[in-house]
Amino acid sequence: MTNRLLPYHWQYTRQKSSQQMLRKRLQDIKPHVVVVSQGANYDGILFADVCRQLRIPYALVAQKATNSRAPYAVERAQVQEVYRKARRSYFVSQHNLELTQLQLGMQLPAAEVVRNPYNVPFDGELPWPTEENGVFRLACVARLFLSDKGQDILLQTLAQAKWRQRPLFLTLYGAGPDEAALRGMVEFLGLQQQVRFGGHVAQVDQVWRTHHALVLPSRYEGLPLALVEAMLSGRPAIAADAGGIAELLTDGVTGFLAAGLTVKALDEALENAWAARANWAVIGAEAARQARAIVPANALEEFAGKLLRMVYEAPPLPRQSYQKASPLLQPV
Repeated sequence: MTNRLLPYHWQYTRQKSSQQMLRKRLQDIKPHVVVVSQGANYDGILFADVCRQLRIPYALVAQKATNSRAPYAVERAQVQEVYRKARRSYFVSQHNLELTQLQLGMQLPAAEVVRNPYNVPFDGELPWPTEENGVFRLACVARLFLSDKGQDILLQTLAQAKWRQRPLFLTLYGAGPDEAALRGMVEFLGLQQQVRFGGHVAQVDQVWRTHHALVLPSRYEGLPLALVEAMLSGRPAIAADAGGIAELLTDGVTGFLAAGLTVKALDEALENAWAARANWAVIGAEAARQARAIVPANALEEFAGKLLRMVYEAPPLPRQSYQKASPLLQPV
């Protein structure tokens, strides 16, 4: 059978209908400024470009950047122009900002790093959990989405004989499209007695009242809230060096950093953590101290203030400006 996938530029032009709908809506409501929130660093480009065409001031927010996704040739000029004309470009880690600049081959002078609001108290260190029968409990708090979060590598690491023999228990918290795949992996690897699924938990502090450390085997990240929340709660982390994780986690001081996401690298980080398990409470206290030195106490208010200042800087547009769109950048 012949593979009949559409050429990429055909898929690209199918977005035009969504652009036209957004254009009409923006012309109706006449916003002073538009904020385009993106899951990664290029998700909202087509929508931001509508603002550019209509000469409406806009800001871009990127929650993640991946080194496997640079703009395709057909969209590169458009992406560059959208970032160039943005009133602000916000990233959640310095890593994501610098990676985006590298991928676009240009400086982003209006870019800055911001922090997301978190779901635990700023001064939220919790009592250290007891070790029932000497068991140490790890929590992996992440969307069940393998291409980003890498839980498959964690399960392969724990399937080694040495980890099966140690009093270490893992709870996979979160929901996502790969839950069935992960449950199948747990069964296939025979880890049912060592790994359980905790589902989505609304009150994050409930996780850290019963678990001793965070494990985060991410492939791609921005700056994960799970790391911020674990550290503020006084828990060390064992994490892969992805996104902005190393900007917050100091190896051997506030947690344990794997050089990359492979079974070998994660195993080495887990071994270092296991050797220091008697000091996890002390490491967790230092994690909380350092997190409070980096993360703002009022992250939501701080970011809202930045957005408001941006709005006040943007001059009101005359009504006719909404009707004068610059030409569309056409795919080649």
